[in-house]
Amino acid sequence: MTETVLRFAGALRRAGLSIGTGQSLDAVRALAVIGLCRRDDVFWTLHAVLVHRHEDFAVFEQAFRLFWREPAVGGTAPAAPFAGFRAAGRPRAAASRRVGEALAAPTAEARRGDLAEADARLSWSDREVLKHRDFEALSAAELAEAAALVSRLELPFIAWPTRRYRADKGGRSPDPAASLRASGRRQFDWLDLRFRRRAERPPPLVVLCDISGSMDRYARMFLLFLHALMRSRRRMEVFLFGTRLTHVTRLLQDRDGDASLAAIGAAVADWSGGTRIGACLADFNRAWGRRVLGGGAQVLLMTDGLDRDGGDGIAIEMARLKRSCRRLIWLNPLLRYAEFAPRAAGIKALIDHVDDFLPAHNLSSLEALAASLHAAARRTVARRMGGDGRRAVDS
Repeated sequence: MTETVLRFAGALRRAGLSIGTGQSLDAVRALAVIGLCRRDDVFWTLHAVLVHRHEDFAVFEQAFRLFWREPAVGGTAPAAPFAGFRAAGRPRAAASRRVGEALAAPTAEARRGDLAEADARLSWSDREVLKHRDFEALSAAELAEAAALVSRLELPFIAWPTRRYRADKGGRSPDPAASLRASGRRQFDWLDLRFRRRAERPPPLVVLCDISGSMDRYARMFLLFLHALMRSRRRMEVFLFGTRLTHVTRLLQDRDGDASLAAIGAAVADWSGGTRIGACLADFNRAWGRRVLGGGAQVLLMTDGLDRDGGDGIAIEMARLKRSCRRLIWLNPLLRYAEFAPRAAGIKALIDHVDDFLPAHNLSSLEALAASLHAAARRTVARRMGGDGRRAVDS
């Protein structure tokens, strides 16, 4: 039983729960005291020792149900006493992909270090090919692998200097108020000079993503990318639009990317429908612009520019959006075509008001987006600080 409990704790760790060796041993000791007579006692005992956040309860319950039910997963674990277990008063949730992968039995290659290393070298070339494949051309298996790679991408940002200051012994600018306070404490026997520097923080990121029928697969992959990005950024707002505008920032904050997409699919009524870009941009500018576009916000507009209303109102709303943000970047999957030309009315209305026009149709294009934003931020910091921007920090 000790080995089985430790294996269960390891599965929870792979599923994303923060569990150390000490907590795993505490779980073994607790079960030695409680015993294995009642499944409710075992469940809540392990829950008390291994779960420390409310959002981890669903993952723990799913892992407990699958681990103790399936002998192939639990090895020598007793399956019968806990088969079909469900915590009292809570509906059973479908097992997420994250839990299933955490509980999956290792393959023969994974058990042998030399074969695993060889497999990693051989799969690298396939991964490189996958990075340049269009999302629309991927099979179901390739799409799943691409989704896993997208969820691990990182979008680096640089903290920009603000108008506020903070104390810094190595700063170049004297702090008059702090110097007077420090000198006053010494009865002004001498001037205790203090220094300061400008406080830095990353600019807000606002994302407007088209979820019309022509953008369906690209929008799903881009949302997985945003879900991974949201784990490391607090000042970020995400909006989806088709025929109407929907704010989905809170729905993307779930730790499980699949659960976030499922919640978004239930909340967004116009997924894979038409596109009314002008009307949706008008709703955003009127209801959300003042709230989310302060502090030098950067805006990512993800759309192919194909508008059901023939571009009506897009130029006016794009001009207003451009005046409200520091940088406006248009991501268009149609740029994957070498013969692309702005012929549609919606595309013509959009292209005159953007700072950058980039593709977003595969993993390589998302990496290029990260590099472009990083380089642009460094140039801005260098210009504002009057140097090479080396004091700016990555966030």
